[in-house]
Amino acid sequence: MSTPRELFQERRDRIRSALKKTANGKMRLSVFRSNMHVYAQIIDDTKGVTVASASTLEKEVRDNIKKSSNVEAASFIGKLIAERALKSGVSEVVFDRSGYIYHGRIKALADAAREAGLKF
Repeated sequence: MSTPRELFQERRDRIRSALKKTANGKMRLSVFRSNMHVYAQIIDDTKGVTVASASTLEKEVRDNIKKSSNVEAASFIGKLIAERALKSGVSEVVFDRSGYIYHGRIKALADAAREAGLKF
């Protein structure tokens, strides 16, 4: 019998392999959430480099949010990652939710990134 962590990793790997097949050279917006923080990265899988990143651990972010583990913080990270991606010349990405359900903080981050101009 599989543990919950193993099931999560299988789901994450299945999502990533499907994204890589349909990405057509687009960069990937990867999201990670812990109990306390939210992290986002724009990754170029062809070169294996991170183009832009944002997290609730940054001082600039901590000054603008009250709590780092809520929907408000996730939407702030979504806006910030979109601004940084557009600044570095990336306007279209594929969204990698990393096995998380598209709900709550993950959905808030994605919606905020779309509102800020990132297309996916």
